[in-house]
Amino acid sequence: MSSPELVLDVLRAELRAAGITYKALAERIAMSESSVKRMFGQKDMSLSRLSQICTACGIALEDVLRRAADSRPAADTLTMPQETSLVAQPRLLLVAICCLGHWSLEQVVETYRISTPECIQYMAELDRLGLIELKPLNRYSLRVSNAFRWLPDGPVQQFFRQHVVADYFSGRFDGPGETLMCLPARLSLASAHELAHKLHQLAGDLARLHRNDRRLAPDERDGFTLLLGFRSWEFAAFTALRR
Repeated sequence: MSSPELVLDVLRAELRAAGITYKALAERIAMSESSVKRMFGQKDMSLSRLSQICTACGIALEDVLRRAADSRPAADTLTMPQETSLVAQPRLLLVAICCLGHWSLEQVVETYRISTPECIQYMAELDRLGLIELKPLNRYSLRVSNAFRWLPDGPVQQFFRQHVVADYFSGRFDGPGETLMCLPARLSLASAHELAHKLHQLAGDLARLHRNDRRLAPDERDGFTLLLGFRSWEFAAFTALRR
């Protein structure tokens, strides 16, 4: 659905909530009821007409536009070219990950050796790539959904596999809130699908907790990373011992 369609859908919902029918709206803006119906049906409305309707009905134009922007469908993944652009610049990938974690520009600059102009440049690049929407005062909103994930075996996953996984597993996993489990099992395909579904639910729980804890002060939160994997696998050295 395009942005104009979203705006008109939000406007229609606002009119409905206010109890304003097409007939009543037509009287307020000096149009025929059939013309109003046709305008909404064809989803063809100028910005001046939109402003006129909002004013006539006591609806804030800014609220309509903001709700339309908030309801815009968000992607669950980036494209292959988008991910390729990220891994081509490790600092850009770093800023992207910070943005996915809802870091402010100030937090990125305070934490990493990236200057404010550099960070703004990277955020502008992320806006161009479609990961964020850069707003005034260097604020931003994500253009991806809460279910966002990197492409399976895509450029970012390959980068993580080559450069990140060994570093991640070098830890002891014995700190507060940390855990590491490697649990082998022999399952039917149906059971495997059931467990995979539960893992997706766990990822959703992580996203929910992450959103809720954004209300806390920065010093009340720490950076945790959940690395999930579930596959049909046997260690190659063990496979070599098979009869």
